[in-house]
Amino acid sequence: MSLYEADDTDEGFLTGQLLIAMPQMSDPRFRRSVVYICSQSHRGAMGLIVNKPMPQLSFIDLLEQLEIKTERLRGTLPIHYGGPVETGHGFVLHSMDYTLPDATLKVSNGVGLTATIDVLKAVARGSGPSHAFLALGYAGWTAGQLEGEIRANGWLHCEADEELVFGSEIEHKWERALSKLGIDAGMLSGSAGTA
Repeated sequence: MSLYEADDTDEGFLTGQLLIAMPQMSDPRFRRSVVYICSQSHRGAMGLIVNKPMPQLSFIDLLEQLEIKTERLRGTLPIHYGGPVETGHGFVLHSMDYTLPDATLKVSNGVGLTATIDVLKAVARGSGPSHAFLALGYAGWTAGQLEGEIRANGWLHCEADEELVFGSEIEHKWERALSKLGIDAGMLSGSAGTA
């Protein structure tokens, strides 16, 4: 199991990792969430929830709202609730076979983050990344906040993999992330303490 016992020398060690909400998570916005951490430093952390789809909003509807014209739609993106911060802004988490100079943040070897309208146009044309999803909003933590939540047993963390980040079996990502740590979700208690 991955427990947090880091000090300031571990700055950024959560970047590119997955956070897994513990069953006792009291914030309903994060209940059973799996969050991909895009950035973490001494100033705070930012991530996107990867297992909360927004089926009520389609990619075509979004293109129309943004007045993006396409002669023929050749690609689409699933849309997720990325977190409670700036829910009116979109962030595309994607494989690194697509990048925009000065616009794509390389999070890890295989994952990038782009927050411009150009990536949406590329997806619609069929020239976007091979793996991607659009998140509306993000999860953010101030300096030391996330580390404190991990120490208080609010989150576990594990290495990310392509299937957990981009896979289509969204309703099972929480259990699969726990399983990656060797934990059976049914064995976890809804209350926790510290030893």
